Formats: sequence, C-alpha cells, structure tokens
Amino acid sequence: MVVRIMGEGQVRLADSHLAELDKLDDELLAEMEKGDGPGYRRTLQALLTRVRELGEPLPDDALEPSDLILPSPDATLEEVRDLLSDDGLIPG
Repeated sequence: MVVRIMGEGQVRLADSHLAELDKLDDELLAEMEKGDGPGYRRTLQALLTRVRELGEPLPDDALEPSDLILPSPDATLEEVRDLLSDDGLIPG
C-alpha cells in the first residue's frame, strides 16, 4: 500500500501494519468527535510517526497513486474533520 502524508511525500507500507494504524485512527476519530484538541494533536503525531517508522520512503519523483492520504502534521482538527469518512482516515 502506498501512503501519502500531505506535504511530505509517500511511503510504501505493508498491509500487515494496518491493524496497528487502525487503532490509532480509531483513537483519533474519538478525540475529534469529543473536540479534544490536545488529544487529537498527540494521536495524529503518533499515527504519522508510526507510518514514517514502518513505511519505506518512495523517491520524490515516484508517480505512484496513493492508496491512503493522511493529513500533514500541522493540520487543524477542522481540516482533518473534512478528510474523515465514517471509518476515520484509514478505511476498514
């Protein structure tokens, strides 16, 4: 799976990591629903950090379609709210 972090680039991520990332996504969704700004910020940073740690960066000139697009680290709660589906940022 190819994951894009807005403003940073893309990483290739094994599907086997989705369960771990989905837990962070569920936490992020719950914090957003409560309007917990500090919790949202902390969990978004944790989610992006894990994607960076687990993924293999693609070259900047790679033109692969992204399977998943995550917000930039400085995205506001309102901006991320616009990106969410009922499942959160990570479908499934």
